[in-house]
Amino acid sequence: MTRVIHTGDTHIGYSQYHSPVRRQDFLDAFEAVVDDAVDGGVDAVVHAGDLFHDRRPDLQDLMGTISVLRRLDDAGIPFLAVVGNHESTRGGQWLDLFERLGLATRLGDEPVVVGDTAFYGLDHVPVSRRDDLDYAFADHDADYAALVAHGLFEPFGYADWDTETVLTESDVAFDAMLLGDNHTPDTAEVADTWVTYPGSTERASASEREGRGYNLVVFDADTAGGDDRVEIRRRALDTRPFVFVSVELREGEGESRVRERVREFDLAEAVVHVEITGEGDPVTPAAVEEFATDEGALIARVVDRREVDADGEVDVSFADPEDAVRDRLDEMALSTAARDVERTVREDTVSDANVRETVKRRVEERVDGDGDLDAFDAVEAGGDGAESDADGDESDGGGTEPNGDASEPTEPNTEPEAAEPEDSDPASTDGQVSMEDYL
Repeated sequence: MTRVIHTGDTHIGYSQYHSPVRRQDFLDAFEAVVDDAVDGGVDAVVHAGDLFHDRRPDLQDLMGTISVLRRLDDAGIPFLAVVGNHESTRGGQWLDLFERLGLATRLGDEPVVVGDTAFYGLDHVPVSRRDDLDYAFADHDADYAALVAHGLFEPFGYADWDTETVLTESDVAFDAMLLGDNHTPDTAEVADTWVTYPGSTERASASEREGRGYNLVVFDADTAGGDDRVEIRRRALDTRPFVFVSVELREGEGESRVRERVREFDLAEAVVHVEITGEGDPVTPAAVEEFATDEGALIARVVDRREVDADGEVDVSFADPEDAVRDRLDEMALSTAARDVERTVREDTVSDANVRETVKRRVEERVDGDGDLDAFDAVEAGGDGAESDADGDESDGGGTEPNGDASEPTEPNTEPEAAEPEDSDPASTDGQVSMEDYL
């Protein structure tokens, strides 16, 4: 029998809403997973990619991650992982550094056997390069086999990777695919193989309304209590609360009604999202956000979805103009390359005199360097905030509820929210380090 924790999309270093508190929340969630692993005495922790939110994590994020991994190492629990799209670099990977430190094992086409299970890895691969994959994995003599991979796989929403092709073309018969990239937890069976996402460990987007958690995966038919060779159970994580307040205003109602509605909720240290619909009088978002924080919220965001009379004067007020810009960008189907250019022009990490040359260099790097022409394709507007915006996420909307609870096996879910990834600005080194500083 082999018992492992399957996690992923921890996005350590994500300063959501520009908040250092939220940044710490992402590291704390990863630490909570490790605490559960040590307390539960599992055989391994399997991470399916996007350990970091950025390819250039800050030193404080690296040190925090190393500290957590050392706790695992002290307990004799191996950390097996693959590289996700957010943290991937053109040279050495951060996972390689942790492997040199003896704190992690980067999975690949050679089996890593834990207990009676052989684990293999498949890093994130851009769509343009997947035709070159042959899914050739070395043989093993273990009782079970699992492939850990990062990408948007079928049959889940926004999929761009054919799961059945991976399974049928592989040299190894896998009992399970342990996946990362999709932040919505879900499980399905494809070609007699269990395929599962644990979801993200913290809410990287307001669309991720359901609770966060990870999977406990057991490879043993007898323990599973049936004919299945693999048992997948959902485990919940205690993360920062998100409070969603919906207010439908009637004619004559305004800000006072919104405040009354907000008061009905426990806002203590929560991230609060207020959505205004209906009719009623104009409401100043900044005033409501300030009221919510005065009531105890850590962060508050207000979205007014009412139609505005185009002939009348509109009083626009933003608690944070940068957030308003990102909101609009999230609604546009910009390509990854276009978002990269947008950030270079708008942010202050590049001097005005160097903007033109920097943009030219970055476009040339994409065309002539790694040849990732998919970066110039428009992506689906909205979706998973962590995938669509490297600096912050103010998106809101419904997500699907996770299947199963803390003790029941998971079942397939409905459409998750997701979008194509976006790279961070490698030209900016303010407070950040690169792999070249270590390898």
